[in-house]
Amino acid sequence: MTSRTRPGAAALAVLLLAAATGCAAQDRAADAPASPTRTPRAPAAPGGASAPAGFTLVASGDVLPHDSIIRQAAADAGGAGYDFRPMLAGVKSVVSRADLAICHMETVYGEDGGPYTGYPAFKSPPEVAAALKETGYDSCSTASNHTLDDGAAGLRRTLDALDKAGVRHAGSARTAEEAARPALLKAGGATVAQLAYTYDTNGYPLPEGQPWAVNLIDEQKIVADARAARGAGADVVVVSLHWGTEWQTAPDDRQLTLGRSLTAARTGGRPDIDLVLGTHAHIPQAYEKVNGTWIVYGMGDQIAGDMVNYEGAYDKRGNQGTLARFTFTPPATPGARWEVSRAEFVPQFFDTARGRVVNLNAALREGEEQYTEPRDAIREVVLGRGAARDGLVMGE
Repeated sequence: MTSRTRPGAAALAVLLLAAATGCAAQDRAADAPASPTRTPRAPAAPGGASAPAGFTLVASGDVLPHDSIIRQAAADAGGAGYDFRPMLAGVKSVVSRADLAICHMETVYGEDGGPYTGYPAFKSPPEVAAALKETGYDSCSTASNHTLDDGAAGLRRTLDALDKAGVRHAGSARTAEEAARPALLKAGGATVAQLAYTYDTNGYPLPEGQPWAVNLIDEQKIVADARAARGAGADVVVVSLHWGTEWQTAPDDRQLTLGRSLTAARTGGRPDIDLVLGTHAHIPQAYEKVNGTWIVYGMGDQIAGDMVNYEGAYDKRGNQGTLARFTFTPPATPGARWEVSRAEFVPQFFDTARGRVVNLNAALREGEEQYTEPRDAIREVVLGRGAARDGLVMGE
C-alpha cells in the first residue's frame, strides 16, 4: 500500500515504511461510450419454456480510506459520524443498474467510534459498508495485503459490518465453515460464485489456529475452489485476485503466468473460471481475453487519497481506475458456458480536491474538459494488450 501524502519528508518516511511492510514495487481506440442497461430476459427456449435471463456484472477496484478520505467522510456527515455515500455518488448510476456489482474492500474496519487510521495499518470507519450498499454493491472481495492490519479482530469487525449492511463478501472468514463456503450470488437467471485471494498479508501471520482466515494465492487451491463452487451450483465463477506490482502499468510475470493457467483450467471441456478481476497495483492495468476468458489485470483505485509512488512523488495515476462491466448470456445448451456477449470499461477518477469519484465520460459529456487527459490515459492502458480486437469497448 502506498501513502496519500504529498512529496517531502513525510513522503520519504512513507517510502521507507512501505519497504519495511512488504509493499515494495515488485490500439485501437475504443468505441464511443455506451449507456449501461440491465440485461433483458432471454427469449423463450424451444418448447415454450422460459430461458434463463442474462445479466450484467460490474466490478471496481480498491476502496482505500486514507486519513484524508476519513476526514472527508466526517465532513460529509456534518459532524455526525462518517458518510461515504457522497464520494461514491458519481458512479452510483453505473453500479446500481448492474444485476450484480462487486467491489474490493481493501482495508479492515475499526471499532464503532474509532480510533480510525490510514496508512500504513488501516482501520476504517465501518460506515463504509453502508455506503457500498447504498451505491449498489452486492458483494466485495476482502482478501488483500491489509486484511490482517488489525489481526483477527479487525477481520471479524469488517465482515460483521458488511453482513449488517447486506453486502456479501469473499476472501476472508471468521470460521472454518465460512471459509469453506463459496459466496453464491443471484444475477439474472444465473448463480454466480465469487472467490477471492491475495498475494500476501504484509508479513502479518495468519491468526493462530486459523489457517483459513485469509485466502492466499495458490493456483491449485483456486482451481479446486472454482470446481467446488461449480459443484455447489455456480453457473458462473468469478475470481478476484489481489496481485501484481504496485505502480507498474504492465502486468507482471506472475500475473501473466497465473492468468494463463487459471483460464486454461477446464472440467469436461468447460472452463472452471469465467472471469478474473485484479486489484492491488493502484493504477489501471490492461484488460485481456486469455484462453477465451476475460482477465482484468488491475482496476486501479476507486477511493484513495493523494497517492505517492516509490520515487516519493505524488502520482495522479493512483487516483485513476476503471469500472469493468461484462454482459453474460445464458448458454444455448444446458451445462454449457455462460458467454460474455459484451465487455466494457468505464474510466473513473477520484478527484481528491472534491473528495468525489468521477465517472469521466459522464463528466466530459457535461463539459468538464479537465478530465480529458486522465480519461485518455486510462483508455490507452486498458487497451494496451489488444483487448479492442476482442470486442472491449469504453462505456459510460
